[in-house]
Amino acid sequence: MASNGNNMASKAGSSGGGKQSNPSAEQVVATFQRMRQEQRNMASKAAELEMESNEHSLVIDTLKDVDPSRKCFRLVGGVLVERTVKEVLPALQTNKDQISKILESISTKMQEKGRELTEYRERYNIRLVGEGEAQGQSTESSKDSEGGGSKSGAGVLVS
Repeated sequence: MASNGNNMASKAGSSGGGKQSNPSAEQVVATFQRMRQEQRNMASKAAELEMESNEHSLVIDTLKDVDPSRKCFRLVGGVLVERTVKEVLPALQTNKDQISKILESISTKMQEKGRELTEYRERYNIRLVGEGEAQGQSTESSKDSEGGGSKSGAGVLVS
């Protein structure tokens, strides 16, 4: 049992040490791409929810001018159910409010992810293809001429 604990401790120590050392360029790129994809997914979800909120607003505005006792149909879980306008209108308003709260939450998370991405880019000197190519070429040539060419591997170029 003691040897098992020692193996666990040595594995934990080596994995902790791996985190402190600089990751390889492939790991940096993979992490950066994953973070960008997470941000894109959030933006996509936010756009989808924004469209849904707009649809709710359109239906709510339409139903406000209709007789409350008039029957209408609502899709609930893939099933079309018959209700009255006075039953559906409060539910639609509640759904729209919940969607708005979720949109605010996603917007906050997207801003946090954007800051995290920026910090990550600055930490590992990540440049995107087509972004500041003229700046990148001039600084690389000046590094090479100054004898600092060994540091050029520290920057990562992501397509």
